[in-house]
Amino acid sequence: MTTTGSVSAMGYIALGSRDLPASTRMAADVLGLRSVENTATRAYLSAADTHHELVYVKSDVEGVDHIGLVAPDSDNLAAIREKVRRGGWRVLAEQPIEEHIEEGFAFIGPEGFTWHVYRGMSIFDNRTGGFGPDRYGHVNLKVRDSVAMVSFLVDVFGFTVSDRIGEDFAFFLRCNPEHHGIAVVKAAGHQPSLHHHAWQAQSITDLGKLADRLAKSGSRLFWGPTRHGAGHNIAAYYIEPGAALVELYTDMEMIYDPRRDAIVWAFEDPGWLSQWDGLSPENMLEFGVPTISR
Repeated sequence: MTTTGSVSAMGYIALGSRDLPASTRMAADVLGLRSVENTATRAYLSAADTHHELVYVKSDVEGVDHIGLVAPDSDNLAAIREKVRRGGWRVLAEQPIEEHIEEGFAFIGPEGFTWHVYRGMSIFDNRTGGFGPDRYGHVNLKVRDSVAMVSFLVDVFGFTVSDRIGEDFAFFLRCNPEHHGIAVVKAAGHQPSLHHHAWQAQSITDLGKLADRLAKSGSRLFWGPTRHGAGHNIAAYYIEPGAALVELYTDMEMIYDPRRDAIVWAFEDPGWLSQWDGLSPENMLEFGVPTISR
């Protein structure tokens, strides 16, 4: 069998935090993640049965530390490593950069984003019977050159474009049947950054309960619930302490035909963002946390 080198799942997101307790507390008390392990410099949280899906790293700046992607096996991991070598991307570590992972490596890709590609994360039974999402789902990245970033994600990791907005404004890419694991938005006037990280809920009822918990904590939803056109998911957003957005979503489109052509939306068509009213907050793109320089 020919191994082309593709990832098979979104693994986790690691964010720098100036206030580790506040970030961890909101992720647990509002979003409903379970705290798996805490040290003086790191907090590991998860919704599913893996050791971590969200890592907060104690930092002097708020930012995206790295993004974890799962390779299905050692052969695909080796093939991705070779593509990174041929592409000349700077490798930070030839071994996993987080604990409870069998094998992996980390490197810096376009626009300063750090990627950790790995396989074999430890399984933990995190089910407590409490509230919270089912699992981590996707990230949205703001970049200066959306076309170059998409080419990188397709060529190095094997992503496929599901939807495109305009010529180059936004792209939604998948690495498995779920409509997107990474969305890329062109934001030329902004620093490269993580706009939001997203978590899958069971139903729209969970989005309403999220709004209730935010209200009781003295906060509120930033936007939603709304149904997106690209991806079809129903989504609600709030602002976490570091100024990234967090999305809770349900009813995401699943694409089981790998040959399905990308759906193209006109930039002027507001339906790709909101099917219900065509509206979104005017300052939607102002949020996000920049990449942490290395």
